[in-house]
Amino acid sequence: MNGKFLSRAIIFSFIFLIFVSASLAEENAAAKEKSFLWRVQSKTGTIFIFGSVHMARPDIYPLPLKIQESYAKSSVLALEADPARATEPDIQQRMIHAAFYTGEDMLQLHVSKKTYELAAQTMQQIGLPITTLYKAKPWFLALTIEALELHRLGYNPEHGLDRHFAIEAKGKKKLVELESFDKQVNLLNGFTDRQQDQFLFYTLMDLKSLPTVIEAMMHAWRTGDVETMETLVTQTVRDYPEIGPVFDVLIYRRNRNMAEKIEQFLQSGDTVFVVIGAAHLVGKEGIIELLKKKGYSAEQM
Repeated sequence: MNGKFLSRAIIFSFIFLIFVSASLAEENAAAKEKSFLWRVQSKTGTIFIFGSVHMARPDIYPLPLKIQESYAKSSVLALEADPARATEPDIQQRMIHAAFYTGEDMLQLHVSKKTYELAAQTMQQIGLPITTLYKAKPWFLALTIEALELHRLGYNPEHGLDRHFAIEAKGKKKLVELESFDKQVNLLNGFTDRQQDQFLFYTLMDLKSLPTVIEAMMHAWRTGDVETMETLVTQTVRDYPEIGPVFDVLIYRRNRNMAEKIEQFLQSGDTVFVVIGAAHLVGKEGIIELLKKKGYSAEQM
């Protein structure tokens, strides 16, 4: 597997972390049930917020009619980051520069012996020696290993909802980014060595349960079960409280920033279809509740 494939896989799957991942499925029999789609309204605008995945299986298509209709009503598509830009050479170069140590520096100098040994063992199990990525930073190695496991389970960025809607919108709707790939990478790269060590270690610890967790999330998404989704999203923090500060940065802080941008959409008068990882929509600190606290009505559809 070459570096180009890995960099594209990780760029596409950034939000699909072990404790923030969500997976999509929809059955015809579930037409009367709630889904991870909300209508949020103000006096001047209406937006639809759709909880999504960034790596998915092909069988999630076609999407349910109410999602397609809500998208059709919009004039603007808002994504966390435009996946079409992930293949741009300058972005890939910046990604590689941020994700790997230079000179004599290497992974082993920045993580504990326990974490390094667990990483080496895990990589050996998936058929890649640790020396393949011995220069990778811990956060990048964590996402690489997780992306490979998700790929083994049938999830692929080519079927991700961001990419799907970006293709649908090309030449038809205005496309805006809530964040950008650079911002997301800089966020990960800004963690201390200790935080990156924790991120890698607990990602590896949870890897064996990933298939079960994803199936549970699929069912929660399919039935619109927000409470169960929140429980699954926050499980890692409950199991390992020491990773709380990392979770706060990756989820809660980003929720607040994205909610502020969504509020601007509500004041613009445009009808906007917003596609955000489903994990960002649940809980008291989720984007939906943050918008309700600001006085906007939000109806789960």
